[in-house]
Amino acid sequence: MDWERPPRRNPGPNNLQDLEKLFNDLKSRFDFSVFKRGGLWLLVLAVLLVLVGLNSYYTVEPQETAVVQRFGRFLYTADAGLHFKIPFGIETVRKVVTGRVLQREYGYRTVQPGVRSRFVEKGYEEESMMLSGDLNVVDIQWTVQYKVQNPVDYLFQLQDVEGTLDDISESVVRRIVGNRYADEVLTIGRSAVADKARNEIQQIMDLYKTGLQIVTVKLQNANPPGPVKAAFNEVNEARQEQERMINDAQQAYNQKIPKAMGEARQAVTQAEGYALERINRSEGEVRRFLDILTEYEKAPDVTRRRMYLEASAELIGRVDHLVVIDESQRNMLPMLDLNSFSRGGADRTKPGDTSPSPSLNPKSEEGR
Repeated sequence: MDWERPPRRNPGPNNLQDLEKLFNDLKSRFDFSVFKRGGLWLLVLAVLLVLVGLNSYYTVEPQETAVVQRFGRFLYTADAGLHFKIPFGIETVRKVVTGRVLQREYGYRTVQPGVRSRFVEKGYEEESMMLSGDLNVVDIQWTVQYKVQNPVDYLFQLQDVEGTLDDISESVVRRIVGNRYADEVLTIGRSAVADKARNEIQQIMDLYKTGLQIVTVKLQNANPPGPVKAAFNEVNEARQEQERMINDAQQAYNQKIPKAMGEARQAVTQAEGYALERINRSEGEVRRFLDILTEYEKAPDVTRRRMYLEASAELIGRVDHLVVIDESQRNMLPMLDLNSFSRGGADRTKPGDTSPSPSLNPKSEEGR
């Protein structure tokens, strides 16, 4: 038992000898003479140099931008690569991801990304449920994709940039949906809602100088509440059928109307050409008649004879056989073959033919 043990005493001479023996053993194993010659300061200096070297450089990844501060004041930004700085907290480096598109989700959360991603909607109904302009409840899930465009504004202008983005995004989408009808938001107006939301979110983020660039806003799902989903689906099917019929009618219109308009334009052009031709011909005939009248007034006999001869030549050229009959002659006697003259001298006399040309006097032919 403890009370049966002898009481403790102060260390006697034997204990002092044991301590001296221990120190002697340490001296024999380690040579402390180097510390006596100033080696301790060299060791401390080496340790300091190692610490300075480890704290004097930093590496920036390709998708990052480094913001360097000196005593808390912004100094400059650095791109990807190896850089140097003043150690021991004099210059500090904060790295911001600027080369990658980030995403915020509303109305749902991604549990496991991949080829078949898994999402969770339960617990986020307050974000997705909103009221439309016609007082209908709409369940909307959307994402906002953004990039850090200005890392300095992102770090120093606003304290919680992502939280501000969440509040602004939800507020903007609720206001846009509240100004539209539910069927428009659920069907044909989804892209318009997304585009308008992106523009307004970007304007507000620029006003707050957050340094963010809104890349896109996507409406992932826009559905009516569960109890009325079947009725909304029927309405959507009816709208699609209406659009299909309108497209078919537009296609038929595009096929028939342009063709009819082209035919009408062709008919009008032909009529205008015919009218112009008749007018020009009539004006030419009037001008010709006036010219003939002028010459007739100068020499009526000559002009009348010339007109008679020209009309006779034109008439002879139109008939195949011409017979001239004397009124006092009872029997028909061929006097002159005028058809040979109307066909030209080439028909009467062939090349190489040395026979004499026919005489114009039929009586001379009979005398021969």
